[in-house]
Amino acid sequence: MISIKETHRRLSRYPRVQLAHLPTPLERLPTLSEHLGGPRVFMKRDDQTGLAFGGNKARKLEFIMGDVLEQGADSIVTWAGVQSNWCRQVAAGAARAGKRAVLVLLKRPGLPASEDGNLLIDRVFQADVRIQETSGEKGFLEYENVEEWVGPVLREEEAAGRKPYLAPIGGSIVEGSMGGPFGAFGYVLAFAELLEQAGALGFKPKSVVLATGSAGTQAGLLAGAKLLSPETRVVGISVAGTGPDISRLVEGITQAVLDEIGDGEKVDLDEIVVFDEYLGEGYGILNQGIVETIGLVAGTEGVLLDPVYTGKAMAGFLDLAGKGLFDDEDVVFLHTGGTPALFPYREGLLDGIRT
Repeated sequence: MISIKETHRRLSRYPRVQLAHLPTPLERLPTLSEHLGGPRVFMKRDDQTGLAFGGNKARKLEFIMGDVLEQGADSIVTWAGVQSNWCRQVAAGAARAGKRAVLVLLKRPGLPASEDGNLLIDRVFQADVRIQETSGEKGFLEYENVEEWVGPVLREEEAAGRKPYLAPIGGSIVEGSMGGPFGAFGYVLAFAELLEQAGALGFKPKSVVLATGSAGTQAGLLAGAKLLSPETRVVGISVAGTGPDISRLVEGITQAVLDEIGDGEKVDLDEIVVFDEYLGEGYGILNQGIVETIGLVAGTEGVLLDPVYTGKAMAGFLDLAGKGLFDDEDVVFLHTGGTPALFPYREGLLDGIRT
C-alpha cells in the first residue's frame, strides 16, 4: 500500500490538463438505502465533472489531453457509438485545448441516431463528425475493424499537414497514440478522492459499483484500490460485453497502471468482479427494468440516471443488493454521467414510465 499523497506524487510525473470540476460530491442516498433495507448507499457524482454536461470521461481526458499536447498533435481522432458520451467530452476537451476533434461515430441498427443528445453536442463543439454504418454484431469493444474505421481519417489528417492523435474508444486501452494507461490514471485519483471524502463522512467503502464498458474506469478504480485500500471491492456491471471479455480488458489496463505507478503489484483475473447478467439485449438497448430504475432513483433521490450506462448499472446493483450481495455494507455507486442520452431515448422512456 501507498499513501494518497504518494499516489498524487507519482502521477504528477505525467502531463495533465485541468478539465474537470473536482472534487465531485459524494452524497448519501437515504431513501434508496431505506428502500433496499440493507446496504448504506452513497453516490459519487461524476455526472458533475462539469465538462460538457459532465461524466467520467473528463477525468480520463485530463491525462489524455496532457499527452496530446506533449506530443504536439494538431487533432484528436477517436471512435465510438453515435450517442457516445466519450466523443462528446473529447469534442469539448479538444475545443478547450484548441485542437481539432475528428469523431468516427458507429451507427448501429436499433439504436437512436437522431441529431439529438450527444450527437447534437458534438456538432455544437464543431467536431468533424463521420458517421460509419456497422452491423453492431460484435459491439463497439471489438478492435479488429479500427483500421477500416479510422485509418482513412488518419491518412486524411496527415495529408492535410496535421499531426493526428489516435485515442482509443473510451480512452481506456493502451492503443493508438496512447503510450500508457493515461485514461485510467484519472480514476486512480478518483479513488483517492473518494477515500478522503468517505473518511470525512466517517466510513470506508466496502464496495464501489459502476457501469463498465471499455473498462478504463473500472481498471483505474481497481488499481487505486490495490494501492490504497485492498479491502475495497470494485464491482462492474457490464453494459457492453460479456463478463470474461470485460474482465480481460480490466486486467490488462489495471496491470498497465500498476506497472507505471505501483511497486510490483500484480492483478489476477479472480480479483476482477464483472456481472454481465444485466446486459439485456445488448449495448444501448432499453428495457422496462432500466426505465423503472431511472424512475425510481429520480423519484426517490432527485437524481437522473441515463438509459445506456448508469440506468442499467443501477438496475443491476438493486437486483444484486436484493439478493444480499451488499448486506450491511457501505456501498458507493459511481455515477458516470451520460444524461444527454435521455433525450434521444425519450420515446422509450415515456412509454415505459406511462405503463
